[in-house]
Amino acid sequence: MLNMLAARLLAVSLLTASLVSAPMASAGSWPGYPNGNPPPDKIVIDVVTVNGSGCPAGTAAVAVSDDNTSFTVTYSAYTAMVGVGSKPTDMRKNCQLNLRVHVPGGFTYGVSKVDYRGFASLQAGATATERATYYFQGMSATDYRTHSFKGALEDNWQTTDETELAAVVYKPCGEERNFNINSELRVAGGTSDTANSTSFITMDSTDGGISTEYHFSWMQCPR
Repeated sequence: MLNMLAARLLAVSLLTASLVSAPMASAGSWPGYPNGNPPPDKIVIDVVTVNGSGCPAGTAAVAVSDDNTSFTVTYSAYTAMVGVGSKPTDMRKNCQLNLRVHVPGGFTYGVSKVDYRGFASLQAGATATERATYYFQGMSATDYRTHSFKGALEDNWQTTDETELAAVVYKPCGEERNFNINSELRVAGGTSDTANSTSFITMDSTDGGISTEYHFSWMQCPR
């Protein structure tokens, strides 16, 4: 009886010791700690495909921030317009980007926030919309987020789509899945005088000063 009791106590003590010596999950580790520190190694993003009337070949560029917290997409031909000088198809422009994000081993990522920027010149009575969605290859797309603008307007614009950390979708660890971005600009003449005026909205940037910024949310994968 005493030998059996001693054996049980020894087993409990060994189990307790193993639990105490096991490493604790730190902030940014899996599971349940999103938005941790970004990986120290440089992130590289390859543009696999570019399609759409708003981003003809050679007019969309991608760059990663120095601290690996975000990446930007800069366009140079992304303008929707109506009125003088426009064609019927110019009222809607879209762009579909397929990106391959090379992430250091042991990490995965999601996108928690997106800042869209551009310029709008809308006559009184005209309206415009910007909307976008994104998703990982083989996974469901996020809902379209739509932002509206009304004329008269002659100014830079910025919109922000933000996702709560608990709802951020992460690329599955250990899987190669490209990141897809679908965006769209539209302009409607409305009650404006389209026969004698022009209204447009753009995500163009001729000097690199206007770009769309995607903010990473990082997570470490289980080892």
